[in-house]
Amino acid sequence: MTALRRALVPAFVVGLGFSITLSETALALLTVVWRLRDAEYRRAASWPLAGAVLAWSGVTLLSAAASGHPVTSALAARDLLLVLAFYVTADALSGTRDADRFLSGLALVAAAAALMGLAQVGFCPEVEPAGGLARWFFHRCARARAAFSIYMTLAGVLNLVLLATLPRVFPSGGFRRASVPAWLITLAGLAATLTRGAWVGFASGVLAFVPTARRGRGVLIGGLLALALLALAGPAPLRQRFTSMADPHDPTLREREYMWLSALAMAQERPWLGFGPGGVKREYPRYVRPEAVKRRTGHVHSTPLQILVERGLIGLAAWLGIWIAFYARAVPLLRRLPPDACRERALIAGSLAAVTGFLMAGLWEYNFGDSEVLLVLWTVMALP
Repeated sequence: MTALRRALVPAFVVGLGFSITLSETALALLTVVWRLRDAEYRRAASWPLAGAVLAWSGVTLLSAAASGHPVTSALAARDLLLVLAFYVTADALSGTRDADRFLSGLALVAAAAALMGLAQVGFCPEVEPAGGLARWFFHRCARARAAFSIYMTLAGVLNLVLLATLPRVFPSGGFRRASVPAWLITLAGLAATLTRGAWVGFASGVLAFVPTARRGRGVLIGGLLALALLALAGPAPLRQRFTSMADPHDPTLREREYMWLSALAMAQERPWLGFGPGGVKREYPRYVRPEAVKRRTGHVHSTPLQILVERGLIGLAAWLGIWIAFYARAVPLLRRLPPDACRERALIAGSLAAVTGFLMAGLWEYNFGDSEVLLVLWTVMALP
């Protein structure tokens, strides 16, 4: 079983960057070979965040049962199973060295996905190919998406990996020269997605890493300012997307505003347990604003608002409890480590930065509902 687990972990890592089918299959098989069948292991095993995860799962199922559409709501809540990635990853990695190698593999996979996305944008034809592999590769190629169906998924994955590996390219966090090229390629891939929410998340994650850096904090802040200047001086699509973040008349931002107002109206009608998982897709047309262009949607471009609408205030409190529990466990662990524990500090500080970036990006988009991104999130959270 140990040999099988060692073979499945690389397949899982490759799937995280290129194929949800491969990653979910590897995750299922890793669950099968989980060491929980060993009584001695069960007695010694710890279950971090178990209380918060169980509370979130319980409220989600209760919301589905009370939604009036229990079957379809329960099916819409199947992403609850992805939390297995958190516990299975922790089980499969036996210590710091394994966790470090796992993250190195994930960094390489993310860089390869970023290169794929950069190739899509760089060689994007004026007319989309009629069929075959070329059509799949260059479909909607104005924004990098790699092997994923949409650019926002690639942006979410790259954002998490960039922040998780940030300590590796920073002098005070266990600097590794070999990590820099892959990190920069991944950063270029994130820029090529033209996804503003992910950019906000990236900047937030970098700022969250600042307090954990023992020196060079000015370099981090200066680096963010340099990236902003590069965006302003970059190609027209990049420059336009960057400057639109401060434009209150930008049509996509206005559409988000209409969605958020509709979401608040929905939450007022069913405040405690919401409409159940999948409720936005079912009920949104009844609440859409007259001035909105998009009349139907499955999400409201904001994770907290989506949780509020579909799981209510109780569900939102349970969801927030996951992150409170994570920070409450990871931050003290980081503080207890000695300054010379560079690898351990890098793993924890990177995980904290990644989670912070994910949560901030979620204010603009429903990234908690993206299975590919969610798998990477649970995995990165397991590393501390």
